[in-house]
Amino acid sequence: MNKTIRRAIASSPDVAKDRLLTVDQAAARLNTSPRFPRRLIAERRITFVRVGRNVRIPESALDEFIRAGVVEPIAVRKRRAA
Repeated sequence: MNKTIRRAIASSPDVAKDRLLTVDQAAARLNTSPRFPRRLIAERRITFVRVGRNVRIPESALDEFIRAGVVEPIAVRKRRAA
């Protein structure tokens, strides 16, 4: 294992234990086309792992991305009748 890979695994141990998803699997989980996860990778908006020429997205990174996008509903107040 080369030094760069060891350093990356040491800095984020969750990624080393995590299930790695293909772009197609990540797209299916997000219910989008494969173009969307590829754009996230290109814009460095999501953590990814290079395995040779292949790109994989750790399941925890995808979970984190989804959690970051969650918008809580606003409690609606009932208005008084005029």
